[in-house]
Amino acid sequence: MSVLMPPHRVLTGAALAASLSLLASCTKATPADAYGNFEAEEVVVAAETAGQLQSFAPTEGQTLSVREVVAQLDTIQIALERQQLAAQRASLVAHRGEVQEQLRTVETQHAIAQRTRARIDLLFAKQAATAQQRDQTERDERASMGQVTASRLSITRVAADIAAIDARLAAVSDRLRRTSIANPVGGTVLATYARAGEMIQPGQPLYRIASLDTLTLRAYVTGAQLPTVKLGQAVDVHIEGSADSLQRWRGTVSWVSARAEFTPTPVQTREARSDLVYAIKVRVANPQGVLKIGMPADITWQAP
Repeated sequence: MSVLMPPHRVLTGAALAASLSLLASCTKATPADAYGNFEAEEVVVAAETAGQLQSFAPTEGQTLSVREVVAQLDTIQIALERQQLAAQRASLVAHRGEVQEQLRTVETQHAIAQRTRARIDLLFAKQAATAQQRDQTERDERASMGQVTASRLSITRVAADIAAIDARLAAVSDRLRRTSIANPVGGTVLATYARAGEMIQPGQPLYRIASLDTLTLRAYVTGAQLPTVKLGQAVDVHIEGSADSLQRWRGTVSWVSARAEFTPTPVQTREARSDLVYAIKVRVANPQGVLKIGMPADITWQAP
């Protein structure tokens, strides 16, 4: 014997299924205001000086903190250059001391020559000294003055040489400091371009990093939609979820392009016939790491 279900229950279940199907189709059919893909603000970290890469810690997918030391270049040659410059500076400082002592000696001699000339001039005025004696004392005074001037110029030159060495020492010390590579921004390593043991040149990229806590959705709107877009505007961002459902996120418009461009090939817009569109950026918080770089999403404007 078969058991028949009550007719009204069968109708109710069918109606409920039809209603859910209609609701799902409406949700999928609801047009979006803009479409785009997620991207991150990436930073490419490069070497600032040349040398052999002794250690290199970053790996793809690794999370690094700000100012964390992640790589170390060889410092032997730079340290030897710094030691050589320090020895040159010490030699110049010693030479400056010798010239200063020499200056004190010739200044004393010049003072004696001045007194001798003054005494001979007085005696010559009283006809107690000859013209030859007067000329000799004048020559001695001028010669001693020339020695004083030369010693002072030598001190100036030595001081300039010391200043030049100090500048070179500062440059070498800066190069030595730059052999330790610190991570500039906190985030996740997206790609690496070097390995320990390689010779590195200044400006050579080492790795690429980006903070994934907040992603940027680059989307495109038509000229007709542009007046409705404002900086700081809150929007709804939708991504594909499980079972063809849409997950909704909240975002904020952070940038609107001032120039129109042709519709990019992989981007769709509400008005497919529009050739020119404007790029916008929407910042979306991603604390759980659900959003990924390159993931497609669409945007709808929130009702005021």
